[in-house]
Amino acid sequence: MNPRIVLLSAFLLFAAAAPAQQRRNAFDDPFLQATSAIPGCPAPRPPGFTEEEVRKEEHVRAQHGTSCYYSGRCRLPNSYLYNKEIVPRVRQSIQRDGRFANTSVWVLGERRIVTLMGCVKTPEQAAEMERTVLLVDDVMGVVNFLMVGTQGQPRYPLAGR
Repeated sequence: MNPRIVLLSAFLLFAAAAPAQQRRNAFDDPFLQATSAIPGCPAPRPPGFTEEEVRKEEHVRAQHGTSCYYSGRCRLPNSYLYNKEIVPRVRQSIQRDGRFANTSVWVLGERRIVTLMGCVKTPEQAAEMERTVLLVDDVMGVVNFLMVGTQGQPRYPLAGR
């Protein structure tokens, strides 16, 4: 048998047997569940990065975080410093607003941008939640990955995957 084929076969077997890289929330991105009224709503995967992704992301985050400050759009020296305060206030805003009690929603904060993931009852409810979150102090933008009901494919990565 050709030695190259044997070597390639051994490499492929090793690669297939190697464990998947662990994901960790290396940047401590805040991630909270705001509501939990819809059973069976697909839970999003918590924020996490492989070691390779961390190395790539570090430079991007340093550049994006400080550019906000240098351009005068942020009062803090890095836009990521806002997230730990923003996400709990977003959750509080959603929970105190009676229009969203019948939803299941998770909130992720990154660079003053809030990502909403989970399930709502109607498209109008999703749009209202997005508008409400955009009014929370220091929120620069909202990414709306909310889905109506529990059927269909979510636009966010799922927990356990």
